[in-house]
Amino acid sequence: MHFQPTEEQRDLRAGVRELLAGRYGREALRASVDTGVAVDRGLWRELGEAGFFALRLPESAGGVGLGLPEAVLVFEEAGRALLPGPLVATHLAAGVVPGAAAGTAVVTAFDLGGDLGGGLGGGLVAHLGEADAVLGASGVPAGSPVRSVDPLTPLHRVASPPGDVSEYRSAGALLTAALQVGSALRTVELAVRYAGEREQFGQPIGAFQAVKHLCARMLVRAEVARTAVYAAAVTGDPGEVAAAKLLADGAAVRGARDCLQVHGGMGFTWEADVHLHLKRAWVRAEQWRTAGEAEELLAAELLDAAV
Repeated sequence: MHFQPTEEQRDLRAGVRELLAGRYGREALRASVDTGVAVDRGLWRELGEAGFFALRLPESAGGVGLGLPEAVLVFEEAGRALLPGPLVATHLAAGVVPGAAAGTAVVTAFDLGGDLGGGLGGGLVAHLGEADAVLGASGVPAGSPVRSVDPLTPLHRVASPPGDVSEYRSAGALLTAALQVGSALRTVELAVRYAGEREQFGQPIGAFQAVKHLCARMLVRAEVARTAVYAAAVTGDPGEVAAAKLLADGAAVRGARDCLQVHGGMGFTWEADVHLHLKRAWVRAEQWRTAGEAEELLAAELLDAAV
């Protein structure tokens, strides 16, 4: 068994990376942070035209007709670029919500849980103020703005959950895990590059064993998570999806923290991009399937297997 992307899948990934590098590079990312505009409608439509949202929609319905393995490759690249917006919800809404597949509609979902709920009643919805629709709901409810840890993931608190997304939860968790993997791999790149450029005591800090080990652990976590995400995309097994989400969340959050440590004081400045990866990883860790939910699912599967 050759567990490697096909040539067509590699070409797809390269094409998405090229598109995002040209359309949403570092300058565009920083401009989004400065202006606070998370969803660029023009870019959203371009993504739709490129088939980002209609990737898994059948060709008979105007989609690309590919599957989850291709989708995770595409979302991995989006995570690497820190592309903001309700990407997962809009992708899942293709063929369900008019305009979602083409990128002419921005669709969000009630997919946040865990610590982000704050125990204040109701729930949180990301990008509610920018959305044209909510997945599984008949309309867009009113909400109160809530301060978000991530400057490019605006949050609103709603009185009650708008829409049932249970049927989308597994796929949503897997695609979010792919975003986390892309971010984790990017923080490895940032850490290794900085370790090779920053000098201390007359040599690059990457020559020191402690920094080498830090970067090596980042890479191992990211690659293990990537393998789990790819495997879950092939099997579609809910337990494997839950495990992939757990591993990817850990790789993204811990990787960003380790990247901050490699950067030292520079990593904590607003001018650096590392903190943006950490803040986005924190939010994604609470989307579609939290660590607690994934652990409960895996524990239930292990119990069933033991009986």
